[in-house]
Amino acid sequence: MGIIGTIIVALCCFTPILVILFGAVGLAAVVGYLDLVLFPALGIFILLTIYALWRKNARGSAS
Repeated sequence: MGIIGTIIVALCCFTPILVILFGAVGLAAVVGYLDLVLFPALGIFILLTIYALWRKNARGSAS
């Protein structure tokens, strides 16, 4: 889940996918506030992925 979320948020942050989508739907005024949501979400998903990998490695070395 962390890797998938990271990829989706990264695509939305670094490509104009949401800008084009919001413009087509008529929500272009919201585009200026996307960074306030997407960058923290990207950070959370990256931390979630790192935590999951850390737990997987810790569980594998304990066996």
